[in-house]
Order: sequence, then C-alpha cells, then structure tokens
Amino acid sequence: MSKAIFIDRDGTIGGSNKVLYPNEFVPYPYMHDAIRKLKEAGYAIYAFSNQPGISKGEVTIEDFEKELKGYGFDNAYICPHTHQDKCSCRKPSPYMLQKAANDNALELEKCIVIGDRWTDMLAAHEAGCKKVLVKTGAGQETYELYNQKVYFGKYAEVTPEYVADDLLKAAGWIVMNP
Repeated sequence: MSKAIFIDRDGTIGGSNKVLYPNEFVPYPYMHDAIRKLKEAGYAIYAFSNQPGISKGEVTIEDFEKELKGYGFDNAYICPHTHQDKCSCRKPSPYMLQKAANDNALELEKCIVIGDRWTDMLAAHEAGCKKVLVKTGAGQETYELYNQKVYFGKYAEVTPEYVADDLLKAAGWIVMNP
C-alpha cells in the first residue's frame, strides 16, 4: 500500500488536550465511524503519538498499542520520551512518519496526517505529507494561534490543507478529496 493516514491520539481521536492513559482514555463517539470511512476508502490507518509517561514508567508502550489496534488502527508509532530527553522521534520530528514509511512501503507524499497540534502539522510538513488540523483537543487554540500568525521559524512555513471541526469531518474531506 502506498497511501496511509496518520492520526494523532490525544485530542484527535478522543480524550482532551491532556495526555490520558489507556485505562482513562475515552474516544470521541464518532471515532469508529471516521476510521471505518477511511479504511473503506483504501487507506491504512496508523497512530502516531508522543507518550512521555512510558519513559516515566507510568504506562507501557504495549498498553497504547493494544488500545489503538483495538480501535482499528493498523499499527501505532509512539515516542516514549519526554521533551527533556531530546530524542529524535518526538514530534515535531518526522521520524515516526519516516519509520512507518520504511516499515510499510509508504509514499509519504500520498499520506495524510490528522492532528490537533502544530507539532503534528510540522512533522507532516517535514515528511512531505498532507496536513489536516482538527479543532478538537488543543486544535481550536492551535487554529486561533495559526490565524493570528504567532508561529515562527519552521512552524510559520506550515499551512494545513484542511481544517476540520473534528475527525469525522476530516475523514469526510479526505474521502471526497483523495
């Protein structure tokens, strides 16, 4: 498969703008419909998420993988590090997207990232993916900052192809604009 959708977890498929562990996380009621719609359109679905609680020993990567695969994701790419670890995989780095491309023979320019934070958008931009910002989670605040042109440096170079109210509307746009 050469095309895929990468979807951020916290604030995009459910939860809030805060990190919630799998035993606390509640997906948005439309999440399953959105994933089904994208899969029916022929996309592989991958999660990509920063989860620093893993490196703190509060949760395991397997907990997140089990949760996300249970929601219908084909696989999950997770950075387990804190910001202070200065790793190469934490968003806004495109590393997780590039790793998924290598693992799954994906053409990143045919892939789309859906997320609620500008770090999601920058990772997509750096990897050459299309970008869809959702206004759930931290997305409304992110969108307002974007409109106020407060981003600088590499962040200022990023423009989403689409801004959606939520994941289901993002999925609908993607299916109609392959």
